[in-house]
Amino acid sequence: MSWLKKFTRDKKKQGKDHAVSSDEVLGTSSDGSGEEQIKTRLSIHPQAQVNDESKYFYQFLNNELPDLKRNQLSLSGIDLEHHEKTGMVSVTAFVRTSLEKPVTLGKTTLLLLNPEGERIARKEFDLAELGELPAESSRPWQFDFEKKTIEAKEIPSEDWQLAFELKPKEVPHRLELDENWEKSLAVEEQEKLSAFVQNTEPPKPGEVNFLGLQQAMKQDGSLHVTLLIRNGSQKNISLEQLPLVIEDAKGDVVAKGGFKLGPLSVSSNTSKPWTFIFPKEMVQKTDADFSRWKAYPPQQA
Repeated sequence: MSWLKKFTRDKKKQGKDHAVSSDEVLGTSSDGSGEEQIKTRLSIHPQAQVNDESKYFYQFLNNELPDLKRNQLSLSGIDLEHHEKTGMVSVTAFVRTSLEKPVTLGKTTLLLLNPEGERIARKEFDLAELGELPAESSRPWQFDFEKKTIEAKEIPSEDWQLAFELKPKEVPHRLELDENWEKSLAVEEQEKLSAFVQNTEPPKPGEVNFLGLQQAMKQDGSLHVTLLIRNGSQKNISLEQLPLVIEDAKGDVVAKGGFKLGPLSVSSNTSKPWTFIFPKEMVQKTDADFSRWKAYPPQQA
């Protein structure tokens, strides 16, 4: 149980506010926040030990808080204390709800941010300890960030922010075309390729793999292979050199070689088509069975 700090009337609010849709925290689906403005009422936890002077302070501070839109949750920073001996940072904040019904929160990761929005600390809290929050209420609470959860050296005393860590919204895996491809590939073909990428199971999170699109054995003995370079990570990648193996339906190695790409960038969560030309000397099997085939770097064999 986190007990609230006792404040006097001259204490000023030190932190910023952070309001989000309740759906983003609760994982629910509602009709949205709308434009209805909600004034939250002070709610003190039944077991919190708060004297009259501190309660007056919380009531005064709550009256000064901005209205919330309907169906929002908010964290409004009140006080931050850095314990030099232990390294712990204690944050007092209002946990606010503009829902029409009472709500009990669960395990939620909170972030402590500096005035520039950079992360100071990160920790998962069990917000069920706050108890049931009444409809349209504002409950003060203390959050302790132990030293091991703190990432920054500088701890600001004002304009910090306690915020919900929200899961990034899922963005569909999409097609990315190099500038030369955009110029040379007809719009209709671009649309077909884009639809193919969207309808194909995307790579696993963090995975980079290759998907064969088409191949052709030329009269000069070279093999032309067009692949989708699929980046399933949340970071852009840059390929400067790429060794590749082409394998046919029988599992035989058709061609093998390395390519300098100059570098070739592939944005996060995208697939980029690229054509690789294996000269005759890199081709090991001329009568390959391409009814089914695959391409991969040798280390992924």
